[in-house]
Amino acid sequence: MTNTTLNATANHLHPFSDNQQLKEKGVRVITKADGIYIYDDAGNKIIDGMAGLWCVNIGYGRKELADIARDQMNELAYYNTFFKTSHPAVINLSAKLASIAPAGFNHVFYTGSGSESVDSMIRMVRHYWDSVGKPSKKTLIGRWNGYHGSTIGGVSMGGMKGMHKQGGFPIEGIVHIEQPWFYGLHEEGETAEQFGIRAANWLEEKILEIGADNVAAFVGEPIQGAGGVIIPPSTYWPRIQEICQKYDILLVADEVICGFGRTGEWFGHETFGFQPDIFTTAKGLSSGYLPIGAVFVGDKVVEGILKGGDFNHGFTYAGHPVAAAVALKNVEILDDEGIIKNVHDKTGPYMQAKWREMLSQFKYVDDVRGVGLIQGFTLVKNKATREMFPNEGETGTMLRDIFFSNNLIMRACGDHIVASPPLTITKEEIDLMLATAEKCLQEFETAMDSKLGA
Repeated sequence: MTNTTLNATANHLHPFSDNQQLKEKGVRVITKADGIYIYDDAGNKIIDGMAGLWCVNIGYGRKELADIARDQMNELAYYNTFFKTSHPAVINLSAKLASIAPAGFNHVFYTGSGSESVDSMIRMVRHYWDSVGKPSKKTLIGRWNGYHGSTIGGVSMGGMKGMHKQGGFPIEGIVHIEQPWFYGLHEEGETAEQFGIRAANWLEEKILEIGADNVAAFVGEPIQGAGGVIIPPSTYWPRIQEICQKYDILLVADEVICGFGRTGEWFGHETFGFQPDIFTTAKGLSSGYLPIGAVFVGDKVVEGILKGGDFNHGFTYAGHPVAAAVALKNVEILDDEGIIKNVHDKTGPYMQAKWREMLSQFKYVDDVRGVGLIQGFTLVKNKATREMFPNEGETGTMLRDIFFSNNLIMRACGDHIVASPPLTITKEEIDLMLATAEKCLQEFETAMDSKLGA
């Protein structure tokens, strides 16, 4: 280990980590990045198959964004958007976002992260119903295994039971239904389309249990990202929207991962053919170059909250001028360079075809899935019976570590393995990434055969 690696945990408590284990084993220190590659302090060149944390959509090393940040800092390094003030950077970004958003979304509310966007959405949803004279509509419905961030509101809205245990979550007024995971939850003989309708109807059952007059919103990711890239059947989201409209409930899409091109459209709900009332974003909004999030608010909701007077919520750094300027340039790059269209037409279909072809040879791999440049698969003990490995997460972590040791970043979400490379990845780079993954899976399969006595 280098001195830098040894010192990395001396003063820093790392998120989502066993910090005692990090102190004993050290961490990998990343020193620079370019394109789809990151480099550590030992000189290793690493394929970043996760685009950071699902966020570096335009790839690393775009100096235009550094130049924009410098210029904005020299002009106006900071001012808030409270107390009847604004500034050009946030005005220009807002106009651009309204121009790329689907029809009916002409307003955004700024935050500093995806978690803050979700917290803001919760506040806004409840304020909306108060403002239109229906104050009893306070309960929000999420999904088990969904992920909506790590703040108090976000962790409650999400359905990660391990996170709920640390702090006594969820908070009051947030409940959950089962996730739409066809592979793990369908009944014998049930088609994906039939399962999609049945899974969506779990929402209706929960609404009737609580009472429609008490339900404010249903909240879901178009694709469950940190839950393992769970992609619902085509029938799921249209039926969800139908149920929300039937019971006068707001439909909220959490686009923090899917937004800004990940699925081959600007936003994931466009890929899956539904129209939310509100959607939350962050990550790809600036490609991770600076912290910023935005809640896109539909015109119906805006009209409602305007009746309610002050919305007593906001953040010191909401619409920060430097972050806003960088986000604007990032969105312009995605737009002007046709990056999202390229994902839709070329690299997305190429990745998905090659992904399925490469993974088909491995006996412990099943439920291979993906859309655009987000993909996943599940590690199973027996493909014929869909038997999962015991001690969920142990096998996934084993494979993740094999990837890491071969200088490829892919992520284990329990025993789901997921990937989400920068949207700028080329076909040649996809081939290299998948060739490396194939080598890692061969190593994994040999180790598992030995472990299981196969």
